[in-house]
Amino acid sequence: MRKKTQLIHGGISGDDKTGAVSVPIYQVSTYAQDGVGKHRGYEYSRTGNPTRFALEELIKDLEGGYRGFAFGSGMAAITAVLMTFNQGDHIIFTDDVYGGTYRLVNNVITRFGLEASFIDTSDPANVEKAVQDNTKAIYVETPTNPLLKITDLTEVSKLAKQRDLKLIVDNTFSTPYWQNPIEFGADIVLHSATKYLGGHSDVVAGLVVVNSEQLADDVHFVLNSSGGILGPQDSWLLMRGIKTLGIRMEEIEDNTRQFVEFLEGLPEVTNIYYPGLDAHKGHDVHQKQARGNGGMISFDVGSGEKADQVLRNVNYFTLAESLGAVESLISVPAMMTHASIPSERRLELGITDGLVRVSIGLEDIEDLKEDFLQALRK
Repeated sequence: MRKKTQLIHGGISGDDKTGAVSVPIYQVSTYAQDGVGKHRGYEYSRTGNPTRFALEELIKDLEGGYRGFAFGSGMAAITAVLMTFNQGDHIIFTDDVYGGTYRLVNNVITRFGLEASFIDTSDPANVEKAVQDNTKAIYVETPTNPLLKITDLTEVSKLAKQRDLKLIVDNTFSTPYWQNPIEFGADIVLHSATKYLGGHSDVVAGLVVVNSEQLADDVHFVLNSSGGILGPQDSWLLMRGIKTLGIRMEEIEDNTRQFVEFLEGLPEVTNIYYPGLDAHKGHDVHQKQARGNGGMISFDVGSGEKADQVLRNVNYFTLAESLGAVESLISVPAMMTHASIPSERRLELGITDGLVRVSIGLEDIEDLKEDFLQALRK
């Protein structure tokens, strides 16, 4: 089954009992049992819900994994995965990781005895050097947020298997339409489904896909114990959004390519980060492991003041802390999505005050170009 067909017919399609072409919303907390311990597959909606299960089956199929799980947010999904590890375990993280992930690890998870190192995983040699006796996993984003660094999944997976480590990949930017990390050896794939998978700025959700029965048991135990589940209404909304993921990603891909070409002609703009550019570090690796370049671009306009001017004067770009929606979004990572990272650390990574991040949407690309230009030269 090809991707566009799988988006619509993957997982559980429709309802056998009624013939409904859309999975029903099972707005229910508990289920009648035929006897003590004799239920019909569901006993309590924290443990499992038919609408949520349909979504979980769909993302499992799209990522080519063993089992999927749906959480109340991307951060809830990341938290649950990290909670499958034990006190004293060490995890290697991509240095240019989403600010919320950095905050969670540094300010919450490490309080419970988990150890973490943040390194540039775009060089496999750095990963190998960072492995310690108590290292249990490697956690990467590729492309990263916001500098779109690329990690070679094949090489890092090879290292992980040699050292008996789990490879965890945040696949939010590429989505399963463009990239499937399990194909390259990942053990766990994460999504902030709030972004491209939902696609309409109307649902907050997180998804996890694992590649083995043992990992499925581990993640489900945490999900059921901690309770960070996605509700049936949001599960249904997310399935509806996923049906159009293919056509959205292809249109966004085309719009983004044209917008990057436009940015390259502006003298005020420097350091364009976009994996579709031949000059982008990791370009060749990304083309090998992904089928598209996505809708995210970061670039420098020279200063925080200039960035603020742009943000105050755009009309068709929405100033918002998110991405992957039908509407184009714009932000300054240093002041917004990555504000939780200390300024010294941001500068080390290259996240300057003048760095602007845009998520290209489905508007007419000429309108987007004209709007950005007038804001830049106001």
